[in-house]
Amino acid sequence: MKNTFVISCPIDTYSGYGARSRDLVKSIIELDKYNVQILGQRWGSTPFGFINDHPEWKFLKPHLINSMSQKPDIWAQVTVPNEYNPIGKYNIGFTAGIETTLCSAPWIEGMNRMDLNIVSSEHSKNVFLSSKFEKLDQNTKQKIGVVEMQKPIEVLLEGANLDLYKPIKEDEITELNLLKDINTIPEKFVFLSVGHWMQGNIGEDRKNIGVTIKSFYETFKDKKNPPALILKTSSVNSSYMDRNEIQKRVHSIRNMCKGKLPNIYILHGNFSNKEMNELYNHPKVKAMVSHTRGEGFGRPLLEFSLVNKPIICSGWSGQIDFLKNDFTLLLQGGLTNVHPSAQQKDMIMAESKWFQPSPQEIYRAYREIFDNYKNWLIKAKRQGYHSRTYFAFENMKAKIKEILEANINIPQEVKLSLPKLKKLNTPKLPKLNKI
Repeated sequence: MKNTFVISCPIDTYSGYGARSRDLVKSIIELDKYNVQILGQRWGSTPFGFINDHPEWKFLKPHLINSMSQKPDIWAQVTVPNEYNPIGKYNIGFTAGIETTLCSAPWIEGMNRMDLNIVSSEHSKNVFLSSKFEKLDQNTKQKIGVVEMQKPIEVLLEGANLDLYKPIKEDEITELNLLKDINTIPEKFVFLSVGHWMQGNIGEDRKNIGVTIKSFYETFKDKKNPPALILKTSSVNSSYMDRNEIQKRVHSIRNMCKGKLPNIYILHGNFSNKEMNELYNHPKVKAMVSHTRGEGFGRPLLEFSLVNKPIICSGWSGQIDFLKNDFTLLLQGGLTNVHPSAQQKDMIMAESKWFQPSPQEIYRAYREIFDNYKNWLIKAKRQGYHSRTYFAFENMKAKIKEILEANINIPQEVKLSLPKLKKLNTPKLPKLNKI
C-alpha cells in the first residue's frame, strides 16, 4: 500500500511559487510511489485559476482535495517557512528560500519544525545555514540559547520543460495575438525584462526594474537607431488599473532623463507557458536583461537561456547556479541595505542586504550586447546547451527521487495478531461397563 503524500501549495496560482508547486507535484506523481493529494492554497494577491486556463495540467485535478480525514504519512508545504505546520508522520518544507543575505528567526524556527527542508538554490541554503540569532527569555531578556538551523536542508534546483522552452522558428509563433503588436514597433533590436514591479520608486524593488529603465534610457539616449526595451511586468495583478500604475512609473522615470530617449514598451497580463516561449523566441527580442537584487532561483532566466539568446544579469544569488560566467554577461556590483519599503515582518529583515549592480557595469553590458551581438549569440548557444543538459525537468525529478529516498523514514505500524487457537480434543472417557 502506498504512503499518503499530501502537499499543501499554491498549485493553481499565476506565481513563481505556483510554477514550482506544479513541477514538484508532477515530479512526485510521476515517481508512482505515493498516493499524492493536493491541498490548494492562495499565494498573496496573485491571480488564481491556472489549471483551468491551461489544459495540459488537467491531470492534477483528480489529486485535488478540500480537506484531510486523517493524519497523512507524508505532509509537505510549499510556502514561506514561518507558515510551516507539521501535521504528518513525516514533514517536508519546500521554499524558494531567501533573496537577501539574512533570513529571520521565525523562518529558522519554522524550518526546525520540519523533518526535512528543501530549497531551490545553493544561495538560499547558505543563507539559512549562516543565519543565527540569540534566543532571549521573554521575561528577563537574558540569553537562553541560539536560534539556528538544526534540521536537514537539501537543494533541489528547478528544472524546465524542454518540450516547451526551446528555440522555434518565426513561422511557429502562432498564438500571440497580443504579442503580434511587437511586429509593428520600428526597432529591430529589443531587450526584454520579465518580473513583477512591486515598489514603485527607483532602487526600492527587488527586481530593480526602475534601475533597469533609467539605465536603459541613459545608455542609449541621443543614439542613432537605438534598441527598444520591452517590460513584461505588473505590480499586483492583470487589471487595467495595474497597467496604468506601471505606465505612470515609466513616465515618471522618463521625465527624470534628458535628451532624445529610446522607446520602452509594456506587455501586461497573464501569459501561458507557450506564449512566454513564443515571446522569448520573437525575432525582435534579442536578449534578456535583469538587474535583480536577489533571486531564490530565477525561473524566467532559466527559461530564456533555453532559446539560445544572450542574457545580462546580476552576478549574485540563486541564478548563478545555472548561469555560467563564460556564457552570460554577469554584472558585478556590491551589497547594499534592503530598502525599508521592501522589508516585511518575519520575512525580509532590516539588517539584511541585497545586490546592486554597478552603474558602469550596466551601461557597459548594454553596449557590449548591442555592439557585439553575434559574438554573444555564440556564447548564448553554449549557455543553452548547459541549461538543457543539467537543468531539465527530468534532472529535477531524478533529484527529488534521490532526496526523498535518502531522507524519508516513516515508522511502519506493526499489526499485532494472536496465534491461532487450536481446538482441544475432549478426551474420551472409557465406556462404563454394566456390572
